[in-house]
Amino acid sequence: MKISMTVNGKPVSAEVEARTLLVTFIREQLRLTGTHVGCDTSQCGACTIHMNGRAVKSCNILAMQAEGADILTIEGLARADGTLHPMQEAFREHHGLQCGFCTPGMVMSAVDLVKNHPDPSEETIRAELDGNLCRCTGYHNIVKAVKAASAKM
Repeated sequence: MKISMTVNGKPVSAEVEARTLLVTFIREQLRLTGTHVGCDTSQCGACTIHMNGRAVKSCNILAMQAEGADILTIEGLARADGTLHPMQEAFREHHGLQCGFCTPGMVMSAVDLVKNHPDPSEETIRAELDGNLCRCTGYHNIVKAVKAASAKM
């Protein structure tokens, strides 16, 4: 089936099988590999993107369900000139990443978190990021990064 959507501000269309997951479409057809596949069961959050302005786990959505949607991936978060988004910069500044596998999904979730909670407490940050797993950092610096970014967003 043919699908069309906007991804990172650019219109895209393609033929996909009805069973194609959105994460597979993003990674394999659009070659935007910053969106990671971690579990395929929506448990880890590595595949988090924004769909119509809301953070969603793209491994849990069929590509055809995104027909007409506005999709933002980690590749579209920074400015065109390469200037990092405040959340990306805060993760870098506060060492909110180690191996980096969870980082794109974590950043995308954190941007949505701050949009919905402009001055989040530590408890709110931890609760809202509960659906994103990180096996390296212990979350302490991720929480610091989100708090720092919230002041700049």
